[in-house]
Amino acid sequence: MNILNSDIDLPEFFTRVRDATQRLLLLDYDGTLAPFTTDRGAARPYPEITPLLEALITHPACRTVLISGRSVEDLRALLPFDSVPEIWGSHGWEHLRADGRMIPPTLPRTTARVLAEEWAWLTASVPAHLAERKPASVAVHWRGLDAETQIVLRALALRRWRAPRMAEGLELHPFDGGLELRASGRNKGDAVRALLGEYDTPPATAYLGDDATDEDAFAALTGSGLRVLVRPQPRETRADVHLVPPDELHWFLEQWRQHL
Repeated sequence: MNILNSDIDLPEFFTRVRDATQRLLLLDYDGTLAPFTTDRGAARPYPEITPLLEALITHPACRTVLISGRSVEDLRALLPFDSVPEIWGSHGWEHLRADGRMIPPTLPRTTARVLAEEWAWLTASVPAHLAERKPASVAVHWRGLDAETQIVLRALALRRWRAPRMAEGLELHPFDGGLELRASGRNKGDAVRALLGEYDTPPATAYLGDDATDEDAFAALTGSGLRVLVRPQPRETRADVHLVPPDELHWFLEQWRQHL
């Protein structure tokens, strides 16, 4: 474990968690709670943390929310729990509330049309298992492929998805293992701000994430909570703390549970 922000005192933070009247635990999924796999449909949470994660999701003294780039539908299918947590999916475009009500994305008509066009192009251009369609984006994946194939796929997508698509309400986002063309106007930081905006008094809050897409959430949480980078190797980040999964991740979640 590395403390990246010298102003952070973890024992003091957990004391605040213990003494708080409201607590908010925000968790990315892929790369944070679940290790990356070449088969996206097999990305299950680390076995070491699964019982602990379920205990936190159902704990009455804590609001635990998953904030993921995956669609809500895909994420629900991967969770091995009887209780479905609150989820913000598709980088903040979808919201599955704690009461089970689903709030789907509302995209501009032009943006939806262009995404449909790009999905048709993508599925005609790359093998089916490398293409992904989400409610507000399309993505090409190359994790686990050889370096030459990754370069070819990246170049193919970049040639298609450069500036002309950007003018139609879309943004290009690299991620760990691929490239995504996403509707502009929402990101994980918007989900964090929406959640914090529900409270009159700021809750004791932590956000755990691994990827470049989690930096928007870290930025939104600046001065309002603990920002935790979870990944095997450190990188340039706004996070306050770096944890190596699964052991240090388990330690953090267990500390959070014990201080509820």
